[in-house]
Amino acid sequence: MTIKQFFRIVEIRTKLVSFSTLLLAFIYSYCATGHLDLLWALVVFLASLFIDMGTTAFNTFFDFDNRTDSKGTNREADKVLVHEGVPSGYALVTAIVLSVLGGGIGIALAFKFGPLMLLFGILSLAAGFLYSGGPLPISRTPFGELFAGGFLGTVLFFVVCLSQGVELGWAAFLASVPSLVHIAAILTVNNTCDIEGDKVAGRKTISILLGPGASKIFLGVEIFLVWVFVLLTNEVTVPTVALVVFGLLGSAVGLSRMFARGLSHETKGPSMGGISRIFLLFTVVYAAVLAF
Repeated sequence: MTIKQFFRIVEIRTKLVSFSTLLLAFIYSYCATGHLDLLWALVVFLASLFIDMGTTAFNTFFDFDNRTDSKGTNREADKVLVHEGVPSGYALVTAIVLSVLGGGIGIALAFKFGPLMLLFGILSLAAGFLYSGGPLPISRTPFGELFAGGFLGTVLFFVVCLSQGVELGWAAFLASVPSLVHIAAILTVNNTCDIEGDKVAGRKTISILLGPGASKIFLGVEIFLVWVFVLLTNEVTVPTVALVVFGLLGSAVGLSRMFARGLSHETKGPSMGGISRIFLLFTVVYAAVLAF
């Protein structure tokens, strides 16, 4: 396994999602307390990175092992187990090692910040495995979007708040909701593009249950709700409204281009690139809203 193949197994490009939550949570924490503990910020960053990569490696392994990803249903060049003959055991070992590293750092966080941090760590590790492994993988159910958004959006946000001495409550939860919903939207795009292959593999994602047409509507509603929550969970000022309108219009333009191209396995690369750009726009705009 080469370095390039390793990065494809852990899908390093998708770490924008956790980086976004970390950035937004650190900005929120700084605004709430007036300071930022850089040492523990680094520790949280490393723990979340290892667990996130471990989760993706587990997903790579199990998707290959249960034939969700196969040459007959998948044409993504990044799937190195399918198209480059990398032994699946490499992905499994990678997942275990990264999860152990993340868990080890999490223990240090738990000693410093208490049992609630330990609980978040245990739940994150369990979810990382159960998302694609176990007797009933979460990714094969209609709840994949909720779990992905819940852990990468809200739980990770809470971990940052705990590490920075910010009280957990409704304010912190509501501040995390825009990330939760947008991360769910990213997975909606992924699953809508994969409908045909996922059907063959026996998955029951929400995109399969809704169908291609309704999934596009569902995606549009998710993106709209992101900006509604950004507006409702922050002080309504002229700059905030202007930023939200800018973000909403930019997201709408991006979605319209995706819908015109179509959401299918053949257009998955451009579609995921499109939702990634929309997510980057969200991150920048929401960071500005939190900061100002």
